[in-house]
Amino acid sequence: MSIGTNIRKIREEKGVKQVELAEKVGVTQAMICQIERGTKPPSLPLSVDIAKVLECSINDFIEESY
Repeated sequence: MSIGTNIRKIREEKGVKQVELAEKVGVTQAMICQIERGTKPPSLPLSVDIAKVLECSINDFIEESY
């Protein structure tokens, strides 16, 4: 699985909408959509911010088993 797919799964499990996540990390909803589709990889600082909002580790984004 891709990083974006894992971010989407975690976000959905936490009940967070794309627009909410985008607002909390300071990017557009379109950017979150692109990350989740795998068309644009998140930067490391953005990955850290997303992990903080979703209360998970950035390792969860790269693990195949998530």
